[in-house]
Amino acid sequence: MDIDGQCHCGRISYVAAIDPQRVGICHCTDCQTFSSSAFRVSVRANRADVRVTGTPKTYAKTADSGVVRLQHFCPDCGTSLFTSGAEPEASDLVIRWGSIRQRAQLPPARQIWCQSALPWLGQLEQLPGNPAG
Repeated sequence: MDIDGQCHCGRISYVAAIDPQRVGICHCTDCQTFSSSAFRVSVRANRADVRVTGTPKTYAKTADSGVVRLQHFCPDCGTSLFTSGAEPEASDLVIRWGSIRQRAQLPPARQIWCQSALPWLGQLEQLPGNPAG
């Protein structure tokens, strides 16, 4: 599937070819912190299938496992856009779902680090809601 997206301010944009079956939710505590939310939704893509316009800023995060991942974000508005391996030959780029224009067409197909999932997530349908905000 061809997708496109950008940061909130529009400084960084991209086009990519992805497999919609690779959309996933991560419940790890790093993703909770980076997203400032209960989890983060992403889709893995081959770096060769992603074209980025603009230059994101990066932050290197060493996970508890010792693996270093680069967090790519807009230097102006701070929108999280991608993560990648720290090594230059890394072939994957993980695109942050919130920056994808077609995100309504990309439901998650899997989830990981479920032991860190917040216990109240299954109760969201029971909360009162207002469609207008």
